[in-house]
Amino acid sequence: MTGAETEDDIPLGERKTVTDFCYLLDKSKQLFNGLSLQALHRNHSVRRAAPRRTAPRRAVWSGGTLPAAPGSDSRSAGRSRKERPTHSHRTTQNHSELLHFRDLPQYGHKQWQSYFGRTFDVYTKLWKFQQQHRQVLDTRYGLKRWQIGEVASKIGQLYYHYYLRTSETSYLNEAFSFYSAIRQRSYYYQVNKEDRAELVVKKLRYYARYIVVCLLLNKMDLVKVLVKELSEEIEDYTQRFNTEDQLEWNLVLQEVAAFIEADPAVVLNDHNSMLVTSNRLQDGSVPPLEQGMVVGQLVLADALIVGNCNNQVKFSELTVDMFRMLQALEREPVNLATQTSKQATLEPNEKPAKRENPHKYLLYKPTFSQLYTFLSASFKELPANSVLLVYLSATGVFPATHLDYEAGPYDFGGVLTNTNRDVVNGETVQKRNQAQKEMHCLHPGDLFPFTRKPLFIIVDSSNSTAYKNFSNLFGQPLVCLLSPTVYPKSVQDQSQRGSLFTLFLYSPLLGFSSVCGLSSLRRGLWENAQDFLRKVFRDIGQMLTRSRSIDQAFLQFFGDEFLRLLLIRFVFCSATLRLHKLFRESRSFPESYPELPKQDTVESVLLQKQVLELAAMLDVQSLFWDDSLESY
Repeated sequence: MTGAETEDDIPLGERKTVTDFCYLLDKSKQLFNGLSLQALHRNHSVRRAAPRRTAPRRAVWSGGTLPAAPGSDSRSAGRSRKERPTHSHRTTQNHSELLHFRDLPQYGHKQWQSYFGRTFDVYTKLWKFQQQHRQVLDTRYGLKRWQIGEVASKIGQLYYHYYLRTSETSYLNEAFSFYSAIRQRSYYYQVNKEDRAELVVKKLRYYARYIVVCLLLNKMDLVKVLVKELSEEIEDYTQRFNTEDQLEWNLVLQEVAAFIEADPAVVLNDHNSMLVTSNRLQDGSVPPLEQGMVVGQLVLADALIVGNCNNQVKFSELTVDMFRMLQALEREPVNLATQTSKQATLEPNEKPAKRENPHKYLLYKPTFSQLYTFLSASFKELPANSVLLVYLSATGVFPATHLDYEAGPYDFGGVLTNTNRDVVNGETVQKRNQAQKEMHCLHPGDLFPFTRKPLFIIVDSSNSTAYKNFSNLFGQPLVCLLSPTVYPKSVQDQSQRGSLFTLFLYSPLLGFSSVCGLSSLRRGLWENAQDFLRKVFRDIGQMLTRSRSIDQAFLQFFGDEFLRLLLIRFVFCSATLRLHKLFRESRSFPESYPELPKQDTVESVLLQKQVLELAAMLDVQSLFWDDSLESY
């Protein structure tokens, strides 16, 4: 609208277009802020990947597709102007929805689905509307490119959170499409020319979110480019504006740089450039069951991934251990390879294939009450014939007194939970004397109620052996995989970059390379070693299923591909460390509950021979005992 032009001079149709756009824009902000308030309400400590659902309806744009509201009422977009609620009514209605978002529990798919779907629906309409009426909005509303970029960024955030709530990696590709389009089309380019610090912060946050998505998609080359651009943007931002958040943004750069360097070994191609490898579950990577082998039909349905290690590298509330276990529990997206080169050009009829991933809670430094709440919710929602996996990567809590033969499940300590938010009457509760148990700790006994259903536990902690003192009270399948509690100094010095035990469960060849001090491998050698490991894993699978003395709990879980691969990798890790010359203490070996028959598995002569063959292949055989029996 020009200075001399009045509202009456604008054609009625164009006025209605601007009014409708303002309504949709206001509605989208209200709903999105409601979702953000829900995240703030949980103190940014929990990320939810909720139960499975069918793929939502989708509205298409030229750079991706947006799920429309599951169960939402699309008829609202077609209401006439007379039927449209007044601004006062809309404000009251939006405020009511905000209150609902604040009151939503942070768990359970029934509570979030309708509100999340409504937000998707509004953003679908908003995006299509601004596409169809761009010229009118440019001239009459003064729509700027950074505003379009902000809408696209919000859509990318919605996709990312939808991925967290559904565990469907296809939605990561959708988020990447929108984030990529923002950068390719320079939607935020003009922001730096405006003297508004808050707009620049929007751009910086967009970069940080884009980097997270690229990390999860293993687009490491692009991550390095984005980090460089973010560094330049932060430098420009801090020079132009005298702000108090300079240190915070520099910390973001330091965290992502440390995250990129966390892997102990890299794969090099013929041109000495780094080759990105994926460690998600892929077709053919899981040893098949022998024909006629009878194993349990349980399916891994839910996983709680907990990270509370002091001083471990993290980025965006994902520690390195959490990041690795997250990917170990996901299948490779069908279209991930094509997305690497494809630049936001999804076809309208292209829909991601349904994936069968377990659904995850990601808990970064949760309090005991938060952890127990999510355990209870996941336990309640667990379908029949399904398994709940609990992964604990946390600092150990040790008992204050000497243990006697009558020690119970609360006398061995456990793993640390966050102490910052467990308060009584406004004051942090402290342990009063040594006779009392540590309250900021997840004790083995705390998990006993959840053994009423199939439970698979992985503990990576300096006091993991506390969970060896388990009791299977209800006769349901129960397995605990426990990390070493003591590492050689050379390994311990690398603990900030992630645990060796989790590294083996995530990528056995990376774990083997790390423990052997290899910082790089040629592509051909890496692929040959991976082929050899596939044969080793097939043999380990047969060792487990053919053993006459193995506890049946292991076989109950063996029908699920994720759990089968974790069990096989656990056995390989244990066999490797038992043969390595630096690992001489029994505390340096992984353990399990129930205990595995060693002669049939981790100390199998065949497996020992295969570990030595792999060491010879990598030219590190001098680090291993050639005859392990002489070392005991």
